Amino acid sequence: MRDTNMDAGKPRELNSRTEEARETFNTLLEISKVLNTGLDKETLGICIRLCEQGANPEALATVIRELRRETQALKEADDDAE
Repeated sequence: MRDTNMDAGKPRELNSRTEEARETFNTLLEISKVLNTGLDKETLGICIRLCEQGANPEALATVIRELRRETQALKEADDDAE
Protein backbone atom coordinates (compact mmCIF):
# COMPACT_ATOMS: atom_id res chain seq x y z
CA MET A 1 0.00 0.00 0.00
CA ARG A 2 1.26 3.46 -0.89
CA ASP A 3 1.80 6.16 1.69
CA THR A 4 -0.21 9.02 0.24
CA ASN A 5 1.12 11.44 2.85
CA MET A 6 4.64 11.13 1.38
CA ASP A 7 3.41 11.84 -2.14
CA ALA A 8 1.19 14.75 -1.09
CA GLY A 9 4.12 17.12 -0.54
CA LYS A 10 5.91 16.38 -3.81
CA PRO A 11 3.83 18.59 -6.14
CA ARG A 12 4.11 21.46 -3.68
CA GLU A 13 7.87 20.90 -3.37
CA LEU A 14 8.20 20.77 -7.17
CA ASN A 15 6.19 23.99 -7.53
CA SER A 16 8.36 25.63 -4.90
CA ARG A 17 11.56 24.62 -6.69
CA THR A 18 10.14 25.75 -10.02
CA GLU A 19 9.24 29.14 -8.55
CA GLU A 20 12.69 29.47 -6.97
CA ALA A 21 14.33 28.64 -10.31
CA ARG A 22 12.14 31.23 -12.07
CA GLU A 23 13.01 33.89 -9.49
CA THR A 24 16.72 33.06 -9.76
CA PHE A 25 16.57 33.29 -13.55
CA ASN A 26 14.73 36.62 -13.41
CA THR A 27 17.36 37.95 -10.99
CA LEU A 28 20.15 36.82 -13.33
CA LEU A 29 18.33 38.45 -16.26
CA GLU A 30 18.11 41.74 -14.35
CA ILE A 31 21.82 41.55 -13.47
CA SER A 32 22.56 40.85 -17.13
CA LYS A 33 20.60 43.96 -18.15
CA VAL A 34 22.27 46.15 -15.50
CA LEU A 35 25.67 44.97 -16.74
CA ASN A 36 24.57 45.68 -20.32
CA THR A 37 25.60 42.22 -21.54
CA GLY A 38 23.27 42.36 -24.51
CA LEU A 39 22.08 38.82 -23.78
CA ASP A 40 18.41 38.19 -24.41
CA LYS A 41 16.34 35.83 -22.27
CA GLU A 42 16.90 32.83 -24.54
CA THR A 43 20.65 33.34 -24.87
CA LEU A 44 21.06 33.85 -21.14
CA GLY A 45 19.14 30.63 -20.52
CA ILE A 46 21.45 28.76 -22.88
CA CYS A 47 24.51 30.19 -21.13
CA ILE A 48 23.15 29.19 -17.73
CA ARG A 49 22.45 25.64 -18.90
CA LEU A 50 25.94 25.38 -20.40
CA CYS A 51 27.48 26.52 -17.11
CA GLU A 52 25.31 24.04 -15.19
CA GLN A 53 26.67 21.32 -17.47
CA GLY A 54 30.24 22.30 -16.62
CA ALA A 55 31.18 24.89 -19.25
CA ASN A 56 33.77 27.41 -18.06
CA PRO A 57 31.93 30.76 -17.70
CA GLU A 58 35.01 32.79 -18.65
CA ALA A 59 35.58 30.71 -21.78
CA LEU A 60 31.90 31.05 -22.65
CA ALA A 61 32.10 34.84 -22.27
CA THR A 62 35.19 34.89 -24.50
CA VAL A 63 33.38 32.88 -27.19
CA ILE A 64 30.37 35.22 -27.06
CA ARG A 65 32.58 38.32 -27.37
CA GLU A 66 34.47 36.77 -30.29
CA LEU A 67 31.23 35.83 -32.06
CA ARG A 68 29.97 39.38 -31.64
CA ARG A 69 33.22 40.79 -33.06
CA GLU A 70 33.07 38.45 -36.04
CA THR A 71 29.40 39.24 -36.65
CA GLN A 72 30.14 42.96 -36.56
CA ALA A 73 33.07 42.54 -38.95
CA LEU A 74 30.88 40.60 -41.39
CA LYS A 75 28.17 43.26 -41.22
CA GLU A 76 30.71 46.00 -41.89
CA ALA A 77 32.19 44.06 -44.81
CA ASP A 78 28.70 43.52 -46.22
CA ASP A 79 27.89 47.24 -45.85
CA ASP A 80 31.13 48.16 -47.62
CA ALA A 81 30.31 45.80 -50.49
CA GLU A 82 26.99 47.55 -51.15
